[in-house]
Amino acid sequence: MRLKRKELNQKKSEIHTVNKSGFTAKVSDYVALTKFRLAALVVFSAATGYFMAMDFFDWKEFVFLILGGFLVTGSTNGFNQVIEKDLDKLMNRTKNRPIPAGRLGVKEAIFVSSVFGIVGLILLWMINPSSCILGFLALFSYVAIYTPLKTKTPLVVLIGAFPGSVPPLLGYVAASNAFGLEAGILFLVQFFWQFPHFWAIAWRANDDYLKAGFKMLPLIEGRVKGSSWLILLFAMFMLPVSLLPWAFDMTHGIITIIIASTATFAFIWPAYKLYRTGEMKEATRLMFVSFFYLPVVQIAYIIDKI
Repeated sequence: MRLKRKELNQKKSEIHTVNKSGFTAKVSDYVALTKFRLAALVVFSAATGYFMAMDFFDWKEFVFLILGGFLVTGSTNGFNQVIEKDLDKLMNRTKNRPIPAGRLGVKEAIFVSSVFGIVGLILLWMINPSSCILGFLALFSYVAIYTPLKTKTPLVVLIGAFPGSVPPLLGYVAASNAFGLEAGILFLVQFFWQFPHFWAIAWRANDDYLKAGFKMLPLIEGRVKGSSWLILLFAMFMLPVSLLPWAFDMTHGIITIIIASTATFAFIWPAYKLYRTGEMKEATRLMFVSFFYLPVVQIAYIIDKI
């Protein structure tokens, strides 16, 4: 009797473990579908825009912005993976994503992405209609315009830079319910940053991208001197662009000048080395510097504003 009870308890434990493992795997797949780390960076940019515009901190408004922004971004990334599911199978960097790996069905991915998008847009609408419209335009332009053009033209990074620059603009509009010069400046900072950032990634991943027909480097010839020159040029653009908030009195101290200038020179150096050598290690350094560059500069703006 004790043996049967022990076997029964063991079977229950095994079933519980399997169920828990299945639930964890499903959550992990949803995280991968939404590109959680990328979504977190997007939400951070939206939060910096909010802090740059706010007169007083509204917890409810801020939570709606963070949740709404994350869900809309997750929805965008989900739809992107649905559209590119067949191309993702061709690339080493994406073949293990939930849909091409067969862990997540297309219908389920569409359903989850739709729910995330609808709920996210509702949350943004509850802040103000302008925030909802911005969120929708970013989602639509990324999914319907940017994603299909990745196999068509190297200009796709330019096209994708527009929805990619919405987050700080969204945060600013969420706090102020108004568009203006200040919001446009925050938009420009993120807009220009994206070129050396994404081109550094494309330099490293170009061989993989070519398997799917993606044209992500600035020149269709790929890893050539002209492409590395454009990467350096846009990295240098960040010096005057990153100082625009100080020049237009959005920040009030010397912190912006010191941190933005130092960060930009650190950004330019690996871009210059990439131009000189064309070596993969310099593209890798530029990519990693770019990940830290934007949040560091945005934090400097907030500190200097306070």
